[in-house]
Amino acid sequence: MRTAAIMLGLCGGLTSALPLHAADFSPPAGCDVYLTAQLRNCQVANFYRCAADPEGDQRVAYADGNGIYFDSRIDSETRWIESHTIETGEIDRLDAAASRDNASFSALLSEGRDDYDFVMRNNFGETRHYKGHDTLTGESVTIDGMPLQKCSFEIHEYDGAGQLLSTRSGMQYISAKFRIFLSGPERFENSAGDRTSFDDSPVRFDGPGDPGFSSQTPQYDCDMMMTGSIPAGRPS
Repeated sequence: MRTAAIMLGLCGGLTSALPLHAADFSPPAGCDVYLTAQLRNCQVANFYRCAADPEGDQRVAYADGNGIYFDSRIDSETRWIESHTIETGEIDRLDAAASRDNASFSALLSEGRDDYDFVMRNNFGETRHYKGHDTLTGESVTIDGMPLQKCSFEIHEYDGAGQLLSTRSGMQYISAKFRIFLSGPERFENSAGDRTSFDDSPVRFDGPGDPGFSSQTPQYDCDMMMTGSIPAGRPS
């Protein structure tokens, strides 16, 4: 599950212009970056692991031309454990006990499909209920030397009273090696009927020793003025 990302702090990249300056991402103490992904729509993601986290957990920080706007932590099954939206101060955490069917990356790989039904609660007292599925399409691609599998998905977001708030659907990529999701072409519709499409696909990957490794400066589509923020549906 994702980037995901409900992955994905989509609002940051959609409002960026040119990067302000070159910068490196500095993870918290005790944490180490292992992969940097340059994305479309003027975004960059740094994936990192922290010694104090449970085994198998990993984190990702998304930045646009103005700096980091979203970070999240997932476990080895890509369950969305916690996320932070920097601009609003919102902190979302998984309520595993209230979730009927937690995400399973292992099931997706072995069975080709994973259905999920989970609950998140934030520090503003709000509850969000997510129901959806990920399905491997059987197609594989290689982006900048990184082998990835294509994965279609659809996810519905409800409030604590069960009212539908939004629907996201489309295609994402998964890395079986790193057990992560990466965004692809997607569609978003909210309960008011507003619709939009976007594509935050990865363009380049940098590992340790590469010039762009641990960069916090996005490199692609940053000369395009973006409009219309979209609230994230789930992490990548």
